Amino acid sequence: MTRNAALTARRARPAATLPASFYDRDTGIVARELLGAVIECVTPQGVTHSRIVETEAYLGPHDPACHAAAGLTARTKHLFGPAGTSYVYFIYGMYWCFNAVTRESGHGSAVLIRAAAPVDGLPLMHARRPHVRRDADLTNGPGKLCLALGIDGTMSGLSLQKGPLVIRAGTPVVDRDVRVTPRIGITKAADWPQRYFVAGDPFVSRTPMSLQSRRP
Repeated sequence: MTRNAALTARRARPAATLPASFYDRDTGIVARELLGAVIECVTPQGVTHSRIVETEAYLGPHDPACHAAAGLTARTKHLFGPAGTSYVYFIYGMYWCFNAVTRESGHGSAVLIRAAAPVDGLPLMHARRPHVRRDADLTNGPGKLCLALGIDGTMSGLSLQKGPLVIRAGTPVVDRDVRVTPRIGITKAADWPQRYFVAGDPFVSRTPMSLQSRRP
């Protein structure tokens, strides 16, 4: 192998998956630092990659908006799993939502991945969402991104280091490009500033006019 070929091969290697220790920290910090990381989802139909641009932190049993507030149930059992595992739940009888579990096993906190920007696998994403015309509408919401990436309930409770669903290191987002607002679409603890997103990114879900963006 020539020197140039060796360099190309090294550049083509996928970034490392984020270790479990990354998630075993304060949930708000994890939500902020997941911005820029890359979701990889491997399915029989193909592989998709997308860069995380919006997250929400759900802090545990003391957070009224977090599923952990209702206690351990068959639905929430994976939320109480170890840091660095997936928690995928169903809403409105039609959408899956993907979360990364944080902190110690048994605590019940996680980061909801609200939106992501496609990196590759766009044709497959459009095939899964055939009525979507604009790329910007493929993954700009938690249910939308699960549809486009092929994430479903069979992927709940799995290690995010082993696949088929992993989160890989990406390009960090600097503080000046991050905004923080209260979380969206909830009625409990609706004023808690636990939504993090990349300012100006077209794949971020729509921010209600009533919310004032703030820097972290």
